[in-house]
Amino acid sequence: MRSCGTLLHISSLPGEYGIGVFGKDAYSFVDFLKASGQSMWQILPLGITGYGDSPYQSFSSFAGNPYFIDPEGLYKEGLATKDELESQKIKADKVDYGRLYKERYAFLDLAFSRFNKDEPDYAEFCVKNAWWLDSFALFMTLKELAGSKGISDWDREYKIKDKALLEQVERIHGDRIDFWKINQYHFFKEWKSLREYANSNGVRVIGDIPIYVAADSADVWENPELFMVDAELEPKLMAGCPPDAFNSDGQLWGNPIYDWEAMRLDGYSWWKKRLAMTAKLYDLVRIDHFRGFCAYYTIEAGEKTAKQGKWIKGPGSEFFDEVKASLGSSEIIAEDLGFIDEPVRKLLSECGFPGMKILEFGFDGDSGNEYLPHNYVKNSFAYTGTHDNETFMSFYLKSDAKTKRYIRDYFNIDNSKDVCYGAVRTLFSSCADNVVIPLQDYIGIADDGRMNTPSVVGGNWVWRATRSDFNDKLAERIYELAALYGRAHTPVKGTNFYE
Repeated sequence: MRSCGTLLHISSLPGEYGIGVFGKDAYSFVDFLKASGQSMWQILPLGITGYGDSPYQSFSSFAGNPYFIDPEGLYKEGLATKDELESQKIKADKVDYGRLYKERYAFLDLAFSRFNKDEPDYAEFCVKNAWWLDSFALFMTLKELAGSKGISDWDREYKIKDKALLEQVERIHGDRIDFWKINQYHFFKEWKSLREYANSNGVRVIGDIPIYVAADSADVWENPELFMVDAELEPKLMAGCPPDAFNSDGQLWGNPIYDWEAMRLDGYSWWKKRLAMTAKLYDLVRIDHFRGFCAYYTIEAGEKTAKQGKWIKGPGSEFFDEVKASLGSSEIIAEDLGFIDEPVRKLLSECGFPGMKILEFGFDGDSGNEYLPHNYVKNSFAYTGTHDNETFMSFYLKSDAKTKRYIRDYFNIDNSKDVCYGAVRTLFSSCADNVVIPLQDYIGIADDGRMNTPSVVGGNWVWRATRSDFNDKLAERIYELAALYGRAHTPVKGTNFYE
């Protein structure tokens, strides 16, 4: 079935609390999606962000970001006072992660000091999730004791998980361990409710799973034998991308590389757990950097750029065969962008996953460019751009005069103000089964709407929508296009989302 949806991360939702949360604005956005005939909501990874605030560098592959817990929800449960709730209101049009770190955790500390740990649902949550929750909560407590330093800078006894020391930490700092468990309980309870609301309104949620984990993570600390790290938990090989036309130094991500042979001998059990949990959280999932399963680029420890690196063969189809045999078929979107060669195309074909088509990549003057809509295949997800790209309006404005003319001709429009509408209409009319548009391109904003600039530290992941951005007029406009091109799902027209 032909479908359409919107890319908008939770952090970018509007609201009073300094960052998007699982509160009323999230539910209103679902209402907007339904009213505009859309049936998909794509988000970015939900994990706790560390240095640089990137959702692709999280302290855990399994834990959720406490910033997304709705302060109003805690107030309604009697865990916060009215004054404490008011103290969390932040008048800012962008996310201030530094302020959130100082103020939101203090608020959560107060709220969870009042939480009844004997609550049966909480006890059940802890038992069901003990396989990752216990080590995560202990990891975060140790990180606090180490002054928030990364694990490579911890005392060696913490790094190597000295049994006697960890037992002492559990005795003395049990309340802090409980704190990290309790906020995960609230995170997953609220997310479950929001996703169920989306599903009940015909909206499926597309999640995002980073291929790599952060070097400073509970994953590496708990399972160092599965990663290319030394005795001090420092990466021996780092992940990244080679130099290209966009970056002469390449991209040095710094994530540790998997020890794929160790994972193979273990039956890929860690990955199976990760994907099984992902299937419980989302209806579909985008696997970031899919090409890394075919061959991945590695940089030796100590390098300052990604110029000097090499390609190593990945686990390939064996990995996906193992996963399918264990978990069954999952709805997966392959992020097949970047340096894509024939082996990657072959792996994608063997797996049968839909790939991604990015409109911004299409305008190089070659009518055979695979990113131009007339060259799309049905089994694909088409986007104007991703979270790593400029908004489409910004891309257009920065193009040279010849490219601008080419874009206008391709969209059959006469002026620049209609360029985003033309982009959306062109993708909706394409043969791609699925189209997902970043909200920024539905509303036509330029530089201020960029979510992330790769290889640039600071200023990323901070963009937020306003409540006026998704309104009846925009819903009707999207619905008309969705209906025209056979992508519309059951609408509720005439809804005022913020009455």
